[in-house]
Amino acid sequence: MQDATSELKQKRIAILSPVAWRTPPRAYGAWETVASNITEGLVARGWEDVTLFATKDSVTDAKLEGWVERGYEEDKSQIPLVSTCLHISKVMARADEFDLIHNNFDFIPLTYLPLITTPMLTTIHGFSEPDILRAYHDHKDTYYVSISDSDRDPGLPYLATVYNGIDLSNLTFRQTPGDKLVHYGRIHNDKGTHLAIEVAKKSGKDLIIAGIIQDQNYFDALIKPHINDSSIRFIGPVNPVQRNALLKEASAVLHLNTIPERFGLVMAESMAAGVPVIAMDLGSCREVIADGQTGYLVNNVDEAVEAVGKLDRIDRKKCLQRVQENFTIDRMAAGYEKVYEEIFRRQEQK
Repeated sequence: MQDATSELKQKRIAILSPVAWRTPPRAYGAWETVASNITEGLVARGWEDVTLFATKDSVTDAKLEGWVERGYEEDKSQIPLVSTCLHISKVMARADEFDLIHNNFDFIPLTYLPLITTPMLTTIHGFSEPDILRAYHDHKDTYYVSISDSDRDPGLPYLATVYNGIDLSNLTFRQTPGDKLVHYGRIHNDKGTHLAIEVAKKSGKDLIIAGIIQDQNYFDALIKPHINDSSIRFIGPVNPVQRNALLKEASAVLHLNTIPERFGLVMAESMAAGVPVIAMDLGSCREVIADGQTGYLVNNVDEAVEAVGKLDRIDRKKCLQRVQENFTIDRMAAGYEKVYEEIFRRQEQK
């Protein structure tokens, strides 16, 4: 399909971002990152009327509208649900001003669908709890996109899978690997931080851990006792500049998720820097990683240790090439253009 026409690019698009963090986030904030990349990708491709609804301190080349001063994760004086409901309701009150609302804020916006006439596209970034499926199943007459083929509910009508795109401008490709293993993202059992420590110890490699502590009890029980500021280091959350410096030190990134991955921005970011990824073969990992070419898919700690010993077989240029071909902002924005076009086609038929 050809690029979107100039007429299509004149449509009024509202991008609804979460308000846990600034858009784009200063450090952690996966959904805010994607909402930002969609917005900036559309603007870069010539869309003329794009409005980002996010926190007031957000940064964008599109129009910015917001009612929440700062993200509720950055300003703990806020009750998250109050900020969430205020933000979403303000957007929906202006729904008639737009030709399409692109929702990146989970299920709550769906509950407004009976009250508005503007079509809504919801990118499903994952189902945090099984019970939220009630909200999705209650609105099967709207439009959904998945971020990987593996992260789909069989009872929902998806228009497409559009892989997340990342900003290559703040990632430096390096042909020469570092000498450490790296694990970054949110520190939580779901992401297998404890398994990364086990792999590092068994393989005799130093490990750097970076990210927000999402489960303090998990961190205190299974992570903190192993931190020694030499072979096992924890450096906290990293912003894009710090992440780029971190990946310079990496021979590989360990992504030993214990639950099916939904997409995995960490994997794409790592490969963009030329760093192979060792990941559990759960969920989207096999869609993002080319097994044996840009990293290794494993099923347990011992296989991960074995993979560490095979890192010299990976061509780091192929890691970058896979991202360039599949996971850039422009490719993601082009994917959403096709989805938007299909939505407008269906709306005209109603």
